[in-house]
Formats: sequence, structure tokens, C-alpha cells
Amino acid sequence: MSEIARNLDSILGRIRSAAGRAGRDPASVRLVAVSKTHPAESVREASEAGQRAFGESKVQEAMTKIPLLPAEIEWHFIGHVQTNKIRRALPHFQLFHGVDNGNLARQMDRIAADCGSFPRILIEVNVSGEATKFGFSPEALKSEIGALMGLPRVQVAGLMTMAPYGANPEDARPFFAALRRLREELEQQTGTSLPELSMGMSGDFEAAVAEGSTIVRVGSAVFGERPQKRPATDF
Repeated sequence: MSEIARNLDSILGRIRSAAGRAGRDPASVRLVAVSKTHPAESVREASEAGQRAFGESKVQEAMTKIPLLPAEIEWHFIGHVQTNKIRRALPHFQLFHGVDNGNLARQMDRIAADCGSFPRILIEVNVSGEATKFGFSPEALKSEIGALMGLPRVQVAGLMTMAPYGANPEDARPFFAALRRLREELEQQTGTSLPELSMGMSGDFEAAVAEGSTIVRVGSAVFGERPQKRPATDF
């Protein structure tokens, strides 16, 4: 068994254990292996070990990998989506994590109409209020959720957040719990299900699972530390 396969087996075991402790069905939590900055060979190795969903954050980088890899891979865009990259990205990604403002959602909807697609998105919420993070504030999202869900092409599948960085994963739990509660409020407000909660990364995914995450985004714990040399700037 390769190192990546061993890492995946360990992470999936930890997800199952965290779900069991929370009284949840482990099958209700999906792992997105964050492959940004890692080569296609590493993604193939993970795919051969059974991993199906991978996360990229640069369109240009993803476009170099996707043609080299199995067609059954499910690609998630996990970074900030630049409006001038939407048209290139739409055909290749099954889920966009982190649509962080109304203008971006409307632009995506307009371009999707041109392309004949119906992109699935997660709305990014800045639960912590940190100035360095993208996303709607909870109050702003409550005001705009009706308009976002009324867009004819974009399909709002749920919410996404990133907790503040910290050494103790338990410190992240209040932020994950806040996103879960916000999801419940929005479902009551709109009368529409928002099934996905994308929250939790390598350092805190078990805490996220305990608070209801349905998608965890794990990179370094799968592939190891990112290569020192970054890919060329996205263009």
C-alpha cells in the first residue's frame, strides 16, 4: 500500500469514528482530497486507492491535470472564483465551494445560461468575521438568500466556511456549530433544503464532523506538505 493510500485509509477511519461518536451515519460525510499544487501522479495514486472527489483552487492548474486523469473523478473548485475564470471552469467542476458574494453568483448564473449548464454551488459564509476571509456575513446572507436561490441556473446546494486557524481543533467547533444553525435558519426562512455543509480541513475535520459537516476538505493529511515551488500564477 502506498503512502497516499495509507493516509486515505487513516483519514476515512477517523471520519467514521468521528461520525460514530456524534451518532451520525459515516456515509453522510464525504472526503474531498485537496489536490491543489500536487501533481497529477499523486491524484492518480489517490484515485487508484478509491478516492473520487478532488479539490482544486486554480483553473489553469486544474486544466493541466484533468485531461490526464480518469473521467470518473469528481472535481470540486474550492478557491475564490474569479469572474473572468467562470466560463472556463463551469464545464469541469461538479461543485463550487466558496461563492462568496451576490455579484459572483449572478455572473455565474448568466454565463451558465450561455453554456447551457446548471452549476451547483456552496455559499461561503464568514462565520468568524475575520477581515482576511471571503464570504457573506450571516446577516447579509439572510437578506440575500432568497435572491440567490431564485437564480434560474445556479443551484445552491448548501453552505461553506473556514474556521480561524488554531492549534486546538476543538476551538473551531463553535464556528462549525454556528454554520449549522445558520443553515437551519435559512431552510426555515426559504422552505428549501440546503443539504451540504462544507467545513473542516486537515487540522479540524473531526470537530467539523461532530458539528454536522457533510464535506471535509483535506489536503496535507492526504498528500503531505505542498511542494515548495508553487505553480505559475493562474491566468
